[in-house]
Amino acid sequence: MSKTVAPAASSGPTRMTVFSFLGAVMISACSSAPTPLYHLYQETLHLTPGMITLVFGSYAFALLAALLTVGGLSDFLGRRPLILLALLLNATALVIFLIAQSGPTLLAARIVQGLATGVAFPTFGATILDTNREKAPLLNGITAFLGLTIGSLLGGILVDYAPYPTHLVYVVLLGLTGLAITTLFFMPETISQRPGAIASLRPHVSVPRKARSTLLRVTPVNVAGWSLGGFYLSLMPTLVTVATGIVSPFVGASVVATLMLSGTASVLIFRKLPAQRVLLTGTAGLIAGVLITLSGVHLQAVTAIFVGTATAGLGFGSIFSNILRILLPLAETHERAELFAAFLIESYLAFALPAILAGFAAPVIGLQATIYVYGAAVILLALISMTVTRTNLSQAPALT
Repeated sequence: MSKTVAPAASSGPTRMTVFSFLGAVMISACSSAPTPLYHLYQETLHLTPGMITLVFGSYAFALLAALLTVGGLSDFLGRRPLILLALLLNATALVIFLIAQSGPTLLAARIVQGLATGVAFPTFGATILDTNREKAPLLNGITAFLGLTIGSLLGGILVDYAPYPTHLVYVVLLGLTGLAITTLFFMPETISQRPGAIASLRPHVSVPRKARSTLLRVTPVNVAGWSLGGFYLSLMPTLVTVATGIVSPFVGASVVATLMLSGTASVLIFRKLPAQRVLLTGTAGLIAGVLITLSGVHLQAVTAIFVGTATAGLGFGSIFSNILRILLPLAETHERAELFAAFLIESYLAFALPAILAGFAAPVIGLQATIYVYGAAVILLALISMTVTRTNLSQAPALT
């Protein structure tokens, strides 16, 4: 059954597009705001690197659970009720962060935050598609990277240069969330309710036969990219301190932000080029960026770490966006949602599990040794994908 667009004032769709874009960016910013604080939490709450990465990784598992159950619920109940739910969950997570005094409390905050993001992203993305179909692919392609950039930088600045380092960033974001909740009541609904909400809660995951071989070929580099992102958002600020002796949370946060900002730029720069060529170029960029970053760690040179991160970020963003451009046309229209769900499961498991393993390995072999092994694994996976996709993907149709 096709969606029915609810009547709205002529300015309504534009207002809702802007609101949804900013809302998605804010939710993403909230998810990366704790990154500059992890090292501080580790010291003040006496947490191990394993516990820190478990706190980080719990977000991805909760996000997946929400995506696979209530991710499509707004198609049936309307966009505004699910946006409200996401914002309320986000506010709850921020309050838990404010009162957190232990690892389990931080874990609870991240789980609620993951649920909020899992509700918010598909709902905001669908709302943008409802109201501005032409610009929706571009806007939805940059919200996550842009938000992660803003959140990590905001956290780093407030931790380094403002009072109450473990509280102020959450107060600011809680205020923005409250503003978004208030503004939502003045926003129009973009679709009409329809039956089927209960049935939509059953997870639908499958890989169509036509897409299986292609997904298999790109899986190593997809895992490589998301694994790198997981390490940056969990342990990179600590690594910068250990490797260079620079204790400023802002510097560590800036390294993380560089990866995400570079990823945003790659989506914008390469969006009109053939997907297969960009994927191969992005894979090469990821390999080169990781090599430069590892050299910077070895030489204790923060400039090299920034250069390597920027290069790897171009690869990460290109890989993410262009795998989808290659994969989705291989499925029929009615199969794409389930294929996308399968892709997200693979991606978010790669985002969380390797980072958690790195967190538990770091106390045993040292953080610098851990990143050398981690970086080597990322490079190996990227090389495997580059080898098997160079001749095969040229025959796959691309989504334009």
